[in-house]
Amino acid sequence: MNNLLAVLNSDKKIFEEALPSFIGSEYDELAPLFDAMNYSLGSGGKRIRPVLTMEFCRFFGGDVNDSLSLAAALEMVHTYSLIHDDLPCMDNSDFRRGRQTNHRIYGEANALLAGDGLLTHAFGTVASSEWLAEAVVIEAVAILSKMAGPNGMVGGQFLDLLGVETPLTEGQHLLMNSLKTGCLIRTACLFGVLAAGYDSSSEEYEAADRYGSAVGLAYQIRDDILDSKEGEDEGKITFLSFMTEEEANEKILSLTSEAKEALSAFSDADPSFLDGLADYLAGRNT
Repeated sequence: MNNLLAVLNSDKKIFEEALPSFIGSEYDELAPLFDAMNYSLGSGGKRIRPVLTMEFCRFFGGDVNDSLSLAAALEMVHTYSLIHDDLPCMDNSDFRRGRQTNHRIYGEANALLAGDGLLTHAFGTVASSEWLAEAVVIEAVAILSKMAGPNGMVGGQFLDLLGVETPLTEGQHLLMNSLKTGCLIRTACLFGVLAAGYDSSSEEYEAADRYGSAVGLAYQIRDDILDSKEGEDEGKITFLSFMTEEEANEKILSLTSEAKEALSAFSDADPSFLDGLADYLAGRNT
């Protein structure tokens, strides 16, 4: 565990030191907009998605530095989604990660623009990755567009809002989570494979997708268990609406095993960190 946390913290440090190089204003007049963008982008968090991109790149023999632009772009998309989720027209949240939400600091209109700016800039960040092959860049843009768009994360948020008025069925709830949370976790793994030089027709890509899908679902079920213990799920449809806590924990263990199994065929690579990360996410307490 100590070794896993050391690698996690090391990757997080590398990523956060590189992140400012991917975003900055060309005009002094726009500094307040970039302040709003960087307020949320720089708010820390676990940085699980960038770490997954970096570690899948490393696992499949790539240079971690080649993955940083893709990791940064994905974190921009993730951050934009959080800014917009917190807006009064969505969840109307006042705090995130112990700090006031973006719209509480910069106002609703500027928070909306900060999210728009991060989303748009993310695609430019991918497209400007000159050290990645052109084919890799094209695939990365297509993947990000699909996974973050209406058939991905945005579609999941739509279903989440729909469930406020009409409780989702078990199938709809599973779909909502696989889109809203799972798609970007899958993308993180897939981006690592692309950065390592493999394309979407490769065994490596398929394995990363399987790992990301399993870890993403386990991550959300664990979130629901933690919310239940904190009393934050009152009145909400969660995975515990359809299964007991014991069944939920058994499902997490099964999904974690699936994630590890996805990497077991690659005997030339060391899966210990990614296996350990799957265990860590499944058993986390925060």
